[in-house]
Amino acid sequence: MCTGKCSRVVGVGLWPLALTCIICNLLLCFPDWDTQYVQDGGRLLTPEVLYLGGLVGGGAMILIPAIHIQATGQQGCCGNRCGVTLTGSPLPQMFLSILFALVGVAGSVYAVSVSALGLVNGPLCEVANGNWERPFHTTDEDYLFNTSAWDACVNPPGVVRFNVILFSLVLAAALLELLLCGVQVLNVGNCGLCSGQTSACLIVCDC
Repeated sequence: MCTGKCSRVVGVGLWPLALTCIICNLLLCFPDWDTQYVQDGGRLLTPEVLYLGGLVGGGAMILIPAIHIQATGQQGCCGNRCGVTLTGSPLPQMFLSILFALVGVAGSVYAVSVSALGLVNGPLCEVANGNWERPFHTTDEDYLFNTSAWDACVNPPGVVRFNVILFSLVLAAALLELLLCGVQVLNVGNCGLCSGQTSACLIVCDC
């Protein structure tokens, strides 16, 4: 597989992952499918939801590189490594795809960090005494695998499971995004060195 084909695979693979992050982050804003939690500046939402790790980091910061990386892949093996585009303008497409891939790396790292914090700190919920707090934030107990502890949250109903599932999906998708963007950096970075031999990324460049 040449670098152009690899870029197309990476670009296509990033789309569903970015959409997964975006959808999950949006759903996290509506526990129990209720819009009241986004009112008053989202005061009943956790900071990790409001940091928009899935929407911005794993979403927007991945979609933009995905578009460029996929477009670059259409130009064949090591396409435009000398800086000539299909329209004849002197734009180093493969070099730019490295920069966009690095943007994707930064976005995915942000999404991974925020979603991991969201899982560790747990949701904001109403507890038995009627107060709204984060019951798992100040405890050393690993609540993630202790489902009996989830009953500490009274409202919104099922918020702990809701929080764990969606943040886990964002975390998994962002880790895959990080992998794909890293592959793209290595893939394109090797392109400038290729001369028909097998590359360090197990890619044969026919330049």
